[in-house]
Amino acid sequence: MNPSTRRSKLFLERLAAEVLVGDGAMGTLLYSRGVPLEANFEHLNLVGPEQVRRVHEDYLRAGAQVLETNTFGASSLRLSTIGLEKKVRSINLAGARLARSVAGSDIFVAGSVGPLIRPRGQDRELAPAEKAEVLREQMEALAEGGVDLFVLETFPGLEDLELALALAVELGLPAVAQMAFMEGGVTRDGVSAEKAARRLQAAGASALGANCGSGPRELKGVLARMAAVCDLPLSAYPNSGFPQYHDGRYIYLATPEYFAAAGKEMAEVGAALVGGCCGTTPEHIRALSLALRGVRPGGRVGAGPAEPAEPRPGVPSPEPERTFLSDWGRRPVITVELDPPRGIDCAKVLAGARALAEAGVDAISLAENPLARIRLGNMALARLVQDETGVEAIVHVTCRDRNLLGLHSELMGAHLMGIRNVLAVTGDPVAVGGESGATSVFDLNSIGLLELLSSLNGGRTLFGTELRGRTGFLTGAAFNPNLPSMEGQLRRLEKKVAAGARFVQTQPVYSVQVLETLLEKTAPLGVPVLVGILPLVSERNAEFLHNEVPGITLPEEVRRRMRGKQGEEGVQEGIAIARELIEAGGARVGGYYLMPPFGRVELALALIEVIRSSRP
Repeated sequence: MNPSTRRSKLFLERLAAEVLVGDGAMGTLLYSRGVPLEANFEHLNLVGPEQVRRVHEDYLRAGAQVLETNTFGASSLRLSTIGLEKKVRSINLAGARLARSVAGSDIFVAGSVGPLIRPRGQDRELAPAEKAEVLREQMEALAEGGVDLFVLETFPGLEDLELALALAVELGLPAVAQMAFMEGGVTRDGVSAEKAARRLQAAGASALGANCGSGPRELKGVLARMAAVCDLPLSAYPNSGFPQYHDGRYIYLATPEYFAAAGKEMAEVGAALVGGCCGTTPEHIRALSLALRGVRPGGRVGAGPAEPAEPRPGVPSPEPERTFLSDWGRRPVITVELDPPRGIDCAKVLAGARALAEAGVDAISLAENPLARIRLGNMALARLVQDETGVEAIVHVTCRDRNLLGLHSELMGAHLMGIRNVLAVTGDPVAVGGESGATSVFDLNSIGLLELLSSLNGGRTLFGTELRGRTGFLTGAAFNPNLPSMEGQLRRLEKKVAAGARFVQTQPVYSVQVLETLLEKTAPLGVPVLVGILPLVSERNAEFLHNEVPGITLPEEVRRRMRGKQGEEGVQEGIAIARELIEAGGARVGGYYLMPPFGRVELALALIEVIRSSRP
């Protein structure tokens, strides 16, 4: 039996008989010691090994019996964002050997493997076989470096974690499977503590539990629920409470004494491996080690509530309402976009909305800070538009302007105000608008935002927490057909529909050929598609749209027709181009999304008349 196999066997034996103490945070400790946040902590295994070694040594002296390698984010998926994907093996090998050199033969070394999070901006979902290869590359290097076990941590979903467990079994090493649970004992992907425990036990985990996500008290409740449905050893690596911003940095204020007392309580509900995640330090682990000296895992006792229930029957779901799409298929449905003003005077927008209402428009679409430039908030304006005109509003919601918390709150507030139609858009980055000092958020993209809206409609947050009620949003998606090939955008649109989109508004179309392809390719999706029409008014307007506005492309023939035209001549030519497109679409187009430039509502009114007169 080789030394690593012998240590692995000993780890499992001791886990069944006593409470082992894990180490604490690596990243937040390195940061507190002067490593900048923009540095890659895992790369330090190669370029700053002494800094990593000192962390391991400090945790060892504090009483840790299990040291985790500094490899949490050392997969090719994460390292590729900084051009280090070719160094996966060397970084993980170095990480395992660093921890092993400090641990010696008496202390266990756990290979840390984090979740497969796609780099920002990458929309393609990896196939299971591709994910398995990413995990294999990292885990084989850790095994070669001499780890005794794997700690698979902070996973939000079960499928990826089950892939990693299968590889651990194949490599012959025990694995501790840990998920990150949020408020209410569910992961970001909506996995309950009970479901996780059952699935992970069946997948071959040697121990299972939770880390990160929440502080000690919340995590204790997760463990108790797991203990009620499985008989595997449990693990707990909570954060040191919640971070607070102080003097330019985030710090964790929970004392080592508080953390240690909470750790002992976790052992009492069944935890056999207790360590620390974000914000914990050698001082926390020292206090924890003293508190757990001689302690055995507690007996398995009931955990109160089982899996989160469906929203209570006493809280009714919103009744089905008539929507702006109710007449789809019987007559052309028309929505018109109005931009909120740059200031707080919205009299012009409201006057335009009233004129559109009199013309029989079906909905008024309100953009949100288009081109990343500051405008009046569209949700408050939507409420005014609906109150004054009786016409439904569609609010555009961008992922650029709010983080995940803000999106939840704003959307619940929108529902409370009677807003029912939401167009989910990723949003132009701030760099497009040039608003100096502002930053783009992008916690989600448009697909993630649609999933959030679907969760709210189902009575839960994206994290699975019950709302004690449900929203009633009709959710829409944007689509850009103006590319040499629509295939990539069509695949993305399919994902949007799968995520909950129930209608589509397209970018402006200027080509009959593009219109033909658009109608043909989107028909199988089975959702209403409103074709975008933005009438041109001059050569200058046409060239600006073609060259400077993302998502808009004008055919050369249209640019030729607008050349040299301005004033009334330019307006009439722009209307003529739009009329020809409407006539070409005929009865195959179920609806239009009109975007009058510069707030010129009279152009939308003219096109509404064209649309209505072109159909019986």
